[in-house]
Amino acid sequence: MAIPNYTYLKLKMSGPNNIITMGSTFLHAYTCDREHYELATTVINSAELPELGNSLTLAVPNCNEPTSSSAFHPTEETKVVGIDPADPTKTVRIGTKLPAK
Repeated sequence: MAIPNYTYLKLKMSGPNNIITMGSTFLHAYTCDREHYELATTVINSAELPELGNSLTLAVPNCNEPTSSSAFHPTEETKVVGIDPADPTKTVRIGTKLPAK
């Protein structure tokens, strides 16, 4: 049987006769673990977020202009097919070497 590996909160200190050990419940240990994780995440994010914002340069691409990286480059294995008989400028290119399925 698999048992989750959670650290239990234990306090050990010297006593008059032996070592005194004080513990808590599993639920308390888990709650403290979550609170410390959330606190650490908040602290790290609050420190790193302004640095990331200063180092980034935001560029908004013009969606109406094609770019070289996203432009379609047809090959010899394509064919132009009209999609609207009323408008000959509306065409698509389809592959002529597609596998049969």
